[in-house]
Amino acid sequence: MKRFFPALALLFLVAIFQLPSRVTPQTRQRTVGPTRSESEIKTETIKTDVDLVTVDALVLQKKTSRVVGDLSREDFVIAEDGVTQSITHFSQDRLPLSVLLLIDRGGCLDPFGDTVRHAAFSALAQLKPVDEVGVMTYHDTAELRQEFTTNRDAIKRALDYVPPHDERADHCLDTVLDAAASYMDRAANPVGRRVVIFITGVTRNFDCLGSPSGKAATQSLYESGSVVCGIVPQTPVQAMENGMMRWATRLGRVAGAHTLDIQKLADETGGELLQDKPENLETSFNTLVEHLRTRYNLAFVSSNKKRDGTLRKLKIDLTEGTKKKQQTRLVVKARRSYIAPRS
Repeated sequence: MKRFFPALALLFLVAIFQLPSRVTPQTRQRTVGPTRSESEIKTETIKTDVDLVTVDALVLQKKTSRVVGDLSREDFVIAEDGVTQSITHFSQDRLPLSVLLLIDRGGCLDPFGDTVRHAAFSALAQLKPVDEVGVMTYHDTAELRQEFTTNRDAIKRALDYVPPHDERADHCLDTVLDAAASYMDRAANPVGRRVVIFITGVTRNFDCLGSPSGKAATQSLYESGSVVCGIVPQTPVQAMENGMMRWATRLGRVAGAHTLDIQKLADETGGELLQDKPENLETSFNTLVEHLRTRYNLAFVSSNKKRDGTLRKLKIDLTEGTKKKQQTRLVVKARRSYIAPRS
């Protein structure tokens, strides 16, 4: 604890007085590990158009946060850039999941203690046999610890042997986000739903030196079609560290620094950021996995046929009739945009 407060003070001073050195976008070779062979990638019989846009939607009661799980295709409305689209595919908990855990190993605190490790494995055990899980750790660099697998023993071994926490290292969100998006594109089930789950105590940070820019990493994430979620073990000291990073990044943005915010990424992709005391995280993790399994999967072929690689805004909502029938206010969590294909 004696070493903690000087470290926080140093972190805050560096964030404020060295902003110009943090904003120069640079690139470096990615440090993720090997991918699976094509024969190892599981497929289903569903064939999709190359321009098919797929969207996961979670529907909750606003007051109780209970899942609304009895909806049909006719209950949903999708608009792209304000233009209503025709839903061509609809399912719930049918497509396999590709879940990539991103475990923070830098900074003043270790968010992945025994309690959180147990909570993670307990929650992942709820996934279907066809759902695959990968494990990536990060601080100044990102390292793939376990490639996607359905072998639960392999996943447990990866979680049991996560490398030691390094308090001298940074929380390089841009580095791991870029690596995760790249790995998803190369190795995730091509017909499955894609989710990255951060396990971290710090949800905001500046771009790191020598890393891809946060803007480029975010672009890669959107192109991968991944939903961003997060699990945050809350303690008084964690709240202080995260609070200081929140204020530092706010000041940094005023000075023109580039930053990343996991909460904003979750909001933009339709994910969730759940925070609680470490001893309560098993419930939070179980809730997150339950929500992943009960999401609706919708797809459409855009009426905009331009293959221009532009960012297009999405709005997924329920019909007025469906809202009235439910007799309670509902919340729809889904992606707010996607990147159009390129020629």
